Amino acid sequence: MKKIWLDHYPSGIPATIDASRFESVVEVFSETCERYSDRPAFSNMGTTIDYRQLDALSLRFAAYLQQGLGLEPGDRVALMMPNLLQYPVCLFGILRAGLIAVPVNPLYTASELRHQLHDSGAIAIVVLENHAAVLAEALPHTRVRHVIISRIGDLLGFPKGLVTDLVVRHVKKLVRDYRVPGALSLRQALSKSRRYSLEAPEIGPDDLCFLQYTGGTTGVAKGAMLTHGNMVANMLQVSTWFSRYMIPGEEIIVSPLPLYHIFCLSVNCLSYMSLGGLNVLITNPRDIPAFVTELSRWKFTAITGVNTLYNVLLHDDAFTRLDFSRLKLAVGGGMAVQKAVADRWQAVTGVAILEGYGLTETAPVVTANPPGITEFSGSIGLPIPSTEISVRDDDGTEVSMGEPGELWVRGPQVMKGYWQQEEETAKAFADGDWFRTGDIATVDETGRVRIVDRIKDMILVSGFNVYPNEIEETLAAHPAVLESACVGVADEKSGEAVRAFIVLRPGHEVSEDALRAHCRKTLAAYKIPRDCVFRDALPKTNVGKILRRGLREGGGRE
Repeated sequence: MKKIWLDHYPSGIPATIDASRFESVVEVFSETCERYSDRPAFSNMGTTIDYRQLDALSLRFAAYLQQGLGLEPGDRVALMMPNLLQYPVCLFGILRAGLIAVPVNPLYTASELRHQLHDSGAIAIVVLENHAAVLAEALPHTRVRHVIISRIGDLLGFPKGLVTDLVVRHVKKLVRDYRVPGALSLRQALSKSRRYSLEAPEIGPDDLCFLQYTGGTTGVAKGAMLTHGNMVANMLQVSTWFSRYMIPGEEIIVSPLPLYHIFCLSVNCLSYMSLGGLNVLITNPRDIPAFVTELSRWKFTAITGVNTLYNVLLHDDAFTRLDFSRLKLAVGGGMAVQKAVADRWQAVTGVAILEGYGLTETAPVVTANPPGITEFSGSIGLPIPSTEISVRDDDGTEVSMGEPGELWVRGPQVMKGYWQQEEETAKAFADGDWFRTGDIATVDETGRVRIVDRIKDMILVSGFNVYPNEIEETLAAHPAVLESACVGVADEKSGEAVRAFIVLRPGHEVSEDALRAHCRKTLAAYKIPRDCVFRDALPKTNVGKILRRGLREGGGRE
């Protein structure tokens, strides 16, 4: 099996990259801003900033952090907000000052936020005012000394910004009362920054760039230490893989996934930035009518998403009538893309979903389908340049072709380790620099990889391994099923049995018996759900990934 994918690598795509081409993300950013200074960089809520403006604003913010607050290279700065123009401004400002960015999910509860702030040792945070009340509750017992509060309208210009903030505060009432003594507004910080000049620090590939916390879907979130070298490598890997479909300075990518998630952060924000592309930031992708209206304004060339997002869009009539004439890339990640969704997406847009695979710990992309495929295969593709994979059994021995085992990865994008968790880091690596993903995979004779499931999600029925993804894929093919998730529940006879949680399409009905009969057409008897629980919705992560753990813990048939 060793390196079989090299024999099937797409023509014209090199199998390796020069990861030493740039010293840091900051070097890539500075070069991009100079080369594409007049090109639009980010757009949100009808306002667009070009690379010259992004360069100037992020430089001012970096100077304020360094000179105004006295932060030093290596200090951690948390960033807690959804997709807004100020996100890239603050993000690149943090990195330019030699600081370590700690992206935070703004939907966190106070206890979740407190854990991340305490664990990371962040001494400053930039937070959207909508979430300041949660921050106020979380601040005790953290090291945070500096709080910068932003409003949604901060970079929307006058009078749009003022009107937006008035509506948010007084009409929609989205800002709870809060008290954070000593807090400064982002506008004040940018204003004060005019008196300072940044003393650009030396930043190398081994310096930490992000403390990117894992989603915590299988336990307490851990901080993956991603270096500038990791992030630069994945930028180069992604841009090399899709090079034939990317025209520098002309791409428009839609970013509905949050920038604080590694998928959108690396693929959309950083990789498309490195090519002088325009990111259209979607602040609230759950508002489908507003999302589709925004899409109608752009001749976008690329979009990234997860299966659930693509599925919801396809059920909106206005979306199906959009102009997809310039769309070249639709990338699916974060969770398995289901064939029923992929087939309908291609029928509507004329473009196949390119499924890829990655993890927070790998910055994130590991494998991807090559661009230009004409139909959905269910494979996560081939390893991207300079990436090696291996499928191992429980003893660490490489399995035979086509046999399932744990996917191991190594490459320049693999993290340095988990922040302040030497034991967890040691568990995550084997044979030196091989990272153990915890995902069960197979590799076929063409080198293409398929993810079977998460090891922790596997269900053991009468001694047989049952993988939820396989059952969910089958259920998704039923015309009445919108979404599904399968978990294992205790069973006296078989040890565990399959329980399926089902969300039906609007206006559709189906019985448990009918769904089981549907499954029997393609699945072995031990894989058939013992029972089905119908729900109005399924628990999801911030990017729309279904949380099986939440279903296992809730477990019941309410």
